[in-house]
Parts: sequence; C-alpha cells; structure tokens
Amino acid sequence: MTIPTIERPSTTATAPVRVVSARPAVPPELRISDNPAAAVLRAATRGPIFRDSAAQTTGSSIATVNRQVSALLSTGLLRERADLTASGAVGRPRIPFEVDTDTFTTLGVHIGATVTRIIAADLSGRILGGLEIATPQVGQDAALTIIARSAKAFLDRLPRRRPLWTGVALAGRVDPAAGLVDHPRLGWQAAPVAAVFAAVLDLPVSVSAHVEAMAAAELLLTPGEQQRPGSSLYIYARETAGVAVTLHDRVHTPANGPGSIAHLPTGSDIECACGRRGCLEATIGEAAILGRAVRAGIVPRREAPRRPVIADLYRAADSGSDAARDMLDERAEILGRTAALIRDMFNPDRVILGGQAFTGYRPGIEGVAQAFAKNTNLPPADLRISRFGGRVQEHAAAVTSLSVFYADPLSAMRRATRA
Repeated sequence: MTIPTIERPSTTATAPVRVVSARPAVPPELRISDNPAAAVLRAATRGPIFRDSAAQTTGSSIATVNRQVSALLSTGLLRERADLTASGAVGRPRIPFEVDTDTFTTLGVHIGATVTRIIAADLSGRILGGLEIATPQVGQDAALTIIARSAKAFLDRLPRRRPLWTGVALAGRVDPAAGLVDHPRLGWQAAPVAAVFAAVLDLPVSVSAHVEAMAAAELLLTPGEQQRPGSSLYIYARETAGVAVTLHDRVHTPANGPGSIAHLPTGSDIECACGRRGCLEATIGEAAILGRAVRAGIVPRREAPRRPVIADLYRAADSGSDAARDMLDERAEILGRTAALIRDMFNPDRVILGGQAFTGYRPGIEGVAQAFAKNTNLPPADLRISRFGGRVQEHAAAVTSLSVFYADPLSAMRRATRA
C-alpha cells in the first residue's frame, strides 16, 4: 500500500481536544516475553508453522502449544492455513497456523523535532504504509491535537482493517505509566501524549522514549533471526542523539528516562543553545550542519516552499564539492569517536548505530567505522548499522504499538477490544 507524503499537517480545528478518556496509558513492553501465548505468537510471525515445530521453537510442550494456539485462534490473532495441510500424514491432519496479517492494524507515531511520521503496521511488524507531516511548532496541547487528528484521518483511510493499539515514540523524558513527556527541543513539559491520543482515537496508547523503542525494534521485529545473548548498545543520531542498552532479552528502561548524550563534548567550536561549545547535538544535528553549509555557501540559500534540506548537502558532496565532503567527513569522524567513547564506557557485546546521521550519507559510514576503531581502547567490536536504515523512526513507532501484544497477546487483545 502506498500512501502519499504530506508536507504540512492540516491546521483546521486546531483547538486542543478536551482530554476525557477512560483509557489509561499502557507502558510498552520492550522485551522478549516468556509468556507462553507470546512465545507462540512470536513463532508464528515467521510465517506458517506447525504445532510440533512451534513446540521446538518455543521450548514448550505440544499440550501447551495446543492450548495457546486455540486461545489465539479464538481472538483472531492467529489463523489456520488448511491449504498448507501436510499430506500423507496418518491420523489427525497437521494444519499449520500463522499470524493474521490481514484483519488488524496498529498505529505508530514517531514525533520528531521537525518531522512526525505516522504509520500502520500489521501484527507481524510489517509496515503497511504511512505519511509524514511537519511537527507542529505550536503549544504542546495544540500540537498533540493536530498530530492525533492527522493520525485519525490516516486510520480512516484503512477501513478494511480493525485498529487495535496506538504507539507513540519520541525524544525527551517519558513517563510511560502516565503517558507524559518532557521534550526540551519542542518546549513540552508533562505533555499529555497518551491522554490526547486516547481521546482522539479511542484506542489503548503506549508511549516510549524513541531510542529505547529503536533498540526494541532490533530485538522484537526481526523474527527470522536468532536472538544473540549478551548486551547491545544502541546509539542514535539525527536531529537529536541518544543511547539505549539491551541486556539479553530486555531493553533497559531507567525509571528516570534514558540517559542523555546531547551535550557530550566533541571538541568543535560550535555554539550550543545551552551556552557551551562543541556539544554533540549542536555539532552533528541535521539542521545545525545544514545551516552551517548554507551560511558557507556550500548549499544554495532558498526561500519557501523549497527550503534547503540535508539531501542538498549530500548531493553537493556526491557532485564533487570538497567543502561538502569535508563537512560530512568531519561529522563522521565525530560520530565514530563519540561511539567509541560510549562503547568503552559500557563495553557491550555489540554496538548498533541508527539514525540518518549514520545512514543518510553512505560514504560516511566507512569514516564512522574508521574513527570508531581508531578511538576505542578495547578489542575490536561487533559494530553494525541498524537493519532498518532510513526507516528506523517508523519501526520505533511500530514496535511501541506492538510490544504489549508481543508480551501478553491475550491480555492485550482484551484491552484493545474493550467497548
């Protein structure tokens, strides 16, 4: 399904909604659950599977698998594939089952500093379509109302699917139990994210810090891969920068919110809004580096509606501009050096780099890796780029909308279908 990108959200009827919702926020579950029904559902996201294979995959008995399959079939989360029945078997036919990817959808929203992405996902985590709107630069209640109503309009374009859940991922300090967010870049304080979305959409809502959700996407949305034991360090950089840690099968979610690397010193002379110089976000953020490129004449200055975008800087570098390449090479060196510093602090089993500051300019990836190797004081690391590439924000939103189902699908379904 292809859904067009929208440049600007509708500004009609922007008065904040009156927040009256009987649906409290539901904290996301950024972990691999040992719930039996969850294990069976997860096995079924890989495609049609027989009960005996599911028992081997989950480590459960056939009896346990049969009970969970029956329960999940009754909710509609699973469906049987009689067309794939094993032929030639003696006795009761073996009928495989799979996740129902046609009936339901979840809604994911990633609220960025400048761009908000709204997507729909099926129960396997596959993104069905989506749109982008400019993040409203207005008061927090009005901004949330605009985004929630845009999400509602998007859902209305999917009449054949039943929406079950909303997941919202964004930077800042998130209280997942209350669904409140402090977002300094947007000027939000105790913004009632969950309450506004629940009031507009009448669906259960989970809210997550977006870097933690990105780390969870690596953990939960890769059903075809064997999960590796140990720890992972996830480093994100685009307009904002952040880190998250996964320990074995769970993303670490500190009660006071994720740690911040926004003001790590980089050694640059770039002035930060905090009053210091050389802070990480002020140095590598897309708007900041693009602004410097425009002021230096590397990227032409244009007026609305065709304002410069970061892709203009990438095109200049690809077209042979030494100044553009130097600027991007410097960013890659700073990102690699910073990633090495953070890696040495945590010493994880693997390091995952996500966000368009890493992936947007492909020649820069090698520079990041070289700077990382040069500056780490530990043995060579398992360093990798996020498998979600430029769609990492969309998958962070998707996993926030799906994680409660993946942790306890039967309980989640009861919540989702409550009148």
